[in-house]
Order: sequence, then C-alpha cells, then structure tokens
Amino acid sequence: MDNIIYLPREKVFRDPVHNYIHIEHQVILDLINTKEFQRLRRIKQLGTSSFTFHGAEHTRFAHSLGVYEITRQICNNFQRNYPTKTDGDGLWNDDERLVALCAALLHDVGHGPYSHSFEHIFQTDHEKWTQKIITGRTDINSVLTNVAPDFPQRVASVIEKTYPNPQVVQMISSQLDADRMDYLLRDAYNTGTNYGMFDLTRILRVMRPYRDGIAFEADGMHAVEDYILSRFQMYQQIYFHPVSRGMEVVLTNLLKCANCLYEEGQMEGFDMPSLLIPFFEKNVSIDDYLKLDDGVLNTYFNVWSNHPDETLRDLAKRFLNRRPLKSVKFDDSNKELVPLMEDLVEKCGFDKDYYTAINSSSDVPYDAFNEPKTPIEILQEDGRLDELSTLSTLVASISDKIEIDERLYFPKKMLTATRNSIFDEYYDEFQSHINNEELV
Repeated sequence: MDNIIYLPREKVFRDPVHNYIHIEHQVILDLINTKEFQRLRRIKQLGTSSFTFHGAEHTRFAHSLGVYEITRQICNNFQRNYPTKTDGDGLWNDDERLVALCAALLHDVGHGPYSHSFEHIFQTDHEKWTQKIITGRTDINSVLTNVAPDFPQRVASVIEKTYPNPQVVQMISSQLDADRMDYLLRDAYNTGTNYGMFDLTRILRVMRPYRDGIAFEADGMHAVEDYILSRFQMYQQIYFHPVSRGMEVVLTNLLKCANCLYEEGQMEGFDMPSLLIPFFEKNVSIDDYLKLDDGVLNTYFNVWSNHPDETLRDLAKRFLNRRPLKSVKFDDSNKELVPLMEDLVEKCGFDKDYYTAINSSSDVPYDAFNEPKTPIEILQEDGRLDELSTLSTLVASISDKIEIDERLYFPKKMLTATRNSIFDEYYDEFQSHINNEELV
C-alpha cells in the first residue's frame, strides 16, 4: 500500500499559462523542493531560441510544473466522469493518480544545459538520465521511496513507456499528451507568438480513458485538429528558426573545440573546465551530470573569451555576444555544392571544422500508424474508435509527411567580399552558389 499524504492545505504556484498550479500531495511538494528539481530553474526550456525570441527565458522548471498541472486536471476529469466500476472495464483507476503526477513532474529532470543542444553535443539521452536520477542515489529517489519501496521504479517505467497502464503512459508521452500541450502553450506565450495557441480546456474536456489508452470524443475533434496544426506551425516558425539553429551551431562547435583542446592538454590552469571533464572523458556519474546547468556553461564561455587559442576565444565571444553563423538552404538538387562551399570557407581563412556545419531539422507533424507513436483515436457515438487522419482532411494533408529543413552554416563574413584582398575570388565564387532568396 502506497504511503499517500495530503497537504493540510492546498499549495498553489502562480503560472502565466495555467493561472494556478495546485499542489495537493506532500510528495509533490517534496519533489519540487529537491535540489535535482530546483536545478531545472537554471536550464532554459528553449535553449538557444532566446537569442531569437528575447522573451523565451522560461525554464524547464516552469514547464515541468505545467505538465504536472495538466496531468492533474486530466486525472480529475477521469475520476469525476469515468471512474472504474469493475476490474478490467477500461475506465480510470484513481490509484494510478500519484504515479502519473510524479512522472509528469519529473519527466524532464534529466535535461542537460541548453536542453537539446547539449544532448546533440555529448550524445546524452535526457529520458535515460531522467530514469537514472529517479532510481539512483538522489534526493528525488529518497522522496519517492517514502511512498513505497518500488515507487521510484514505477515512476521511471512511465518515462521508459513500459508502465503496464497505457492511460498513464499516454498522459505523459503520446502525440497529444500533457508534455506537448504545455510546451506549445508556454513556448507560444514566451516567444510572443500565436502559432502554438489551441483550446486546452476543450481538449481536456473531450479526453476519456479506454482499455488501451486515451481517446477523444468526436464532438471535440476540431479542437484536436487545431492542436495538430498549432504544433506544425510552431515547429516551422519557432523550433526550426534558422537564427536559433545558427547559435546552436556556434555552441556545438565551441564545445567541440574545447574538447579537442582538452585532449591536446591546452586547457590547463584557470581555463580548465573541471565540470565538463567527465563529459570530455565520457565517464559521467549522476553527480557529475547534475552539476551542469546553463549558468555553468556560460561561466566557462566567459573565461574562454580570453583563452590564448584564437578559435576557442572567437567562438566563445560569438556565443556570448550573439553572433550567429549565417545559413543557406540546400536539398538533393544542389547538395553537391556543400563540400565545395565548405572548402571555400576554409580558403578564406576559417577552419571549416569550427566555422561550417550542416544542420538538419526534421519533424513529422502527425504519425498515423508508425510505431512506436500512438495514433490519436476519435471515439464515435457507437463506441467505434477511428484514427484522426481518417476523419480529418486537414490532418491527413500533413500526416506522415516529414518536414525537413537542411542548411549549410558559415561565417557572415562570407557574404561580403573584402576589396583588394587575395581572397576576393573565393568570396565571389562562394556567393555565386547562393540563391539570395533562400539565404537567411
């Protein structure tokens, strides 16, 4: 039997998206107060996107609270309207509430600094780190163990998508889940855009449990359509923004350069990035991982802006002072020009390993049937479940279509020839390959 303790009086957090976030369980408050969860205050939700959208300073902490709140509202709706009556009836068993709430709150606790950018650089997997933090020797693990000895593993299995109740898993991870709903609304609010706005209240109202997961009532299908289109637009306009990706390229190459200098023994003395050494040496403990946040990296970048190595010094200044690399799109019809353009960049005095990069962003707005994605099911009046894209021509038009944006990144200087320079011919040749209408 789980040790479930309720707070004597509900606690609330003010939130710009959900107005109030309601805390009813002692374990949730205790988890919020752990050092591992408080670390999320120091990690931006959108990584380098704040260099493009200056309001995007919100954190993984705020997002995690938001996912918890949406999950809490889903549980309330299910318990009020669809409580289980008999074993196996496919309705909601409220004994699952606490594991769902804890998994929702903790789902991003394994993110590293600059979120997905860090993940790409050091080949880390934030979901696996989340599971390690939940089940390892951490304050979070201690709090969860107080509920029940096996409770940490149960919460971790929700993140791993192996938890036996599919309703709980789909609340946190599916094509229409609490995670996606919060980050779309929160990112839209903080970037000052309307692309990600949709009718959350209506979607929560038409959600209902069934034996194999979660479905949506037919009279709410248009709200679900709107959500899918909002997500599509957010990826096109916000998440794939070429300037944000240009800053991510600078960040990636900066850390790559630091790693190389460390391996060559050129990071001694005050410049030694001690908290990054486990990542350079690929021997990272949970404690090592949790010591990093955005502020730690920024401190190193400030130090490196005076480093004797010219490339490291320049890349650090570019990142700190927002000097993104420029970019041009390419596709299969002209990708053979990419190596040539990279060589021209090098001939103009830039090390192509650190001043060029191919960056590819891709997303599938909606996967109808491709595993392991769970299709969105629409419940008809006769009890039949129909997959969303078979009912919606709008969703069908973008279903299973991969949206890819491939770009070559290079220094801004490559766009301006320096007269009376021996490199003028290289600048001119480089620019001759660029379609100015596609240049960003």
